[in-house]
Amino acid sequence: MNTKALLSLTTSVAADFDYAEGVLGKSLTSFKIGGPVALVVWPKSRVALMSLIRAALVCGERYDVVGACTNLLIDDAGYDGVLIVTSKMRGSSLKGTVYTAECGLLVEYAAKAARNAALSGLEFFYGIPGTIGGAVTMNAGAYGSDVSCVLISSEAYNCETGEIEKLTLKDHEFGYRMSIYRKSPRRVVLSASFSLSRGDRESIDAYMEDLMKRRREKQPLEYPSAGSVFKRPPGYYTAKLIEEAGLKGARVGGAQVSEKHAGFIINTGDATAADVKALIDIITEKIRAEHGIELERELIYL
Repeated sequence: MNTKALLSLTTSVAADFDYAEGVLGKSLTSFKIGGPVALVVWPKSRVALMSLIRAALVCGERYDVVGACTNLLIDDAGYDGVLIVTSKMRGSSLKGTVYTAECGLLVEYAAKAARNAALSGLEFFYGIPGTIGGAVTMNAGAYGSDVSCVLISSEAYNCETGEIEKLTLKDHEFGYRMSIYRKSPRRVVLSASFSLSRGDRESIDAYMEDLMKRRREKQPLEYPSAGSVFKRPPGYYTAKLIEEAGLKGARVGGAQVSEKHAGFIINTGDATAADVKALIDIITEKIRAEHGIELERELIYL
């Protein structure tokens, strides 16, 4: 990759992003796995983000826009492209009961901000290790609620047209862990607005702490992972299918199906991307053979 040529196209916003070459995927992702990434860029504004995407397109370089890197598996050989990480785009505002946040803001921070203002609606975000952009893209959810329940609209950058678009709730075409952003990956979330309701701060705080307690009890938070590996098939619980298949605790190299929650694959210390992929293949093949069900990954391969 010609990093100098690519970055030369973004001179007008050069002070508005940071970058590094050859960063190991294991230092970027929650899975702590992955080889060197050719170029990692952290834009600090939407203008910088859009400029970097345009530069990658002009140079013909592969690129992906990511947030907290909590549902990614970077290949052992690395990533030969531009990884644009939005984690430094953290602006937010509150007007009445409408909370607006930039794509790189951690959803847990958004939940706390709403709680501090005695506003209810984002409690389910508490403990989810991701960003607003990722949450909208995936229609993230937990404990009976998801993004589609509270979203008003989002602003998107259309990488093909170069235009900024405002998407209404209906425009998002939300489904289970699905949105228009996943169906049309050349749209990138810039910001999102949520409709909240007034509540009692103590009650909101108690509910959030209860959710966190349940996460700690049921999820292997003590190990590096990327959260739930698979989407839940209609009418089934993935973890139960995996456990009934006798795969709870199964391992390949340093990758293991969690003994605590079979929907998670954990890095026990020295797992490789190849280990994780091999274990995923074992799981999907066995569930297919026993139930005729095709498990779909939530985990994103890069």
